[in-house]
Amino acid sequence: MRTGAAAGHLGYYHEAVCYTSDDDLVAVAVPFLVGGIDAGEPTVVSMGDRNAHLLRSALPAGLPVTFLPGDALYARPAGAIKFYRKLLADHVARGASQIRIIGELSPEMLGVTWDWWARYESAVNHAYDEFPLWSMCAYDTRTTPAPVLADVLRTHPRTALPDGRHVPNDTYTDPFQYLAEPRAPVVDPLQQTDPLADLADPTLAEARQAVWDADHGFLPTQDVEDFALAVSEAVANAYRHGRPPLRLRLWCGADRIVVTVTDAGPGPKDPFAGLLPANATGDGGLGLWIMHQMSNHVALYRQPEGFTIRLTAGNPYHS
Repeated sequence: MRTGAAAGHLGYYHEAVCYTSDDDLVAVAVPFLVGGIDAGEPTVVSMGDRNAHLLRSALPAGLPVTFLPGDALYARPAGAIKFYRKLLADHVARGASQIRIIGELSPEMLGVTWDWWARYESAVNHAYDEFPLWSMCAYDTRTTPAPVLADVLRTHPRTALPDGRHVPNDTYTDPFQYLAEPRAPVVDPLQQTDPLADLADPTLAEARQAVWDADHGFLPTQDVEDFALAVSEAVANAYRHGRPPLRLRLWCGADRIVVTVTDAGPGPKDPFAGLLPANATGDGGLGLWIMHQMSNHVALYRQPEGFTIRLTAGNPYHS
C-alpha cells in the first residue's frame, strides 16, 4: 500500500525539490525520510558528503535510512538507471509496496554535461514507472543555473515544498516529447581547434586506432580500451542505422579526448536509446547503450550536415 503524497498513485511518483536554504531542504527531506521508515518502506538518501551530513544530523538518531554515495552513483546516467532498476526490483521482490529515495546531482553536472543529465531526468519517468517508487530530486536554487531549473520543472511532474505541499509543475513535458526536442550541447573548446584526426568513412579498426594514437598516458589503459570500443560502436551504429557519408573527428587535450561521429541520417527513432538497457530499446539501442556505459559524456544532436554523436573520455567538465 502506497503512503504519503504518493498514496493511491500507480508507478513512479517523481518530484523536484528546488530549495533556497539548508533549512528548506531539511523541512522537505526529514518528514519524507521519517515517514518512509515509519511506514516500513525502504528509504534511501543518495547525496554528496555535505548534504548527506546535513540530513544525518537532522534525522532522529538511529533511524535506519540507507545512505548511498551519490557522487559515485551518478557518474553516468545509464549506469545510474541500471543501478536503480536493480535496486528497485530487488526491493519489490522482497515485498516492498513503496520505495522512497531522495538524491542529488553534484554541482559540476549542472554545467557543460547537463544535456545528458536533463535527458536522464526525463527518461526516468518512463524507466522507473513499473516500480512503486516515490523519489525526490534536490536542486539548490542558490547555485543551480536558471536554464537547468527550467529543465528540472519540465522533467519532474511535481515539486515538493517546505510547507508540506506537493504541487504539479505546469511546464512538465512528457518524456517522448522532451527527449525528441533538439538539445545542442555546450561546445567543447577543443572543437574550436584543428582535430588531431579527421577521417572520412573510417573502418572500425581505424576508429579504434585513432583513439589509441591520441592517448598520451593521462588515461588508464582500461579507460582507453573502453573508449576505443565506444568510438567503434559509434561508427558501427552510423553505418548500420545512418546514411553516408560518415565523418569521424577527434580532438585531444591535457585531460580528455573528444570524438564526434557524424552521418547524414536522422538519428535514432527511440528517444530513450542509450539511457535504457539495450533489451528495452529499439533501433540502435545496443550500440548507444555501450557508448553511454563507456564514455564520460555522450551528446546526441542534429546539425544541417546530419546527426552527430559526441563522446568524451577523461574530464568532461571543461571550462
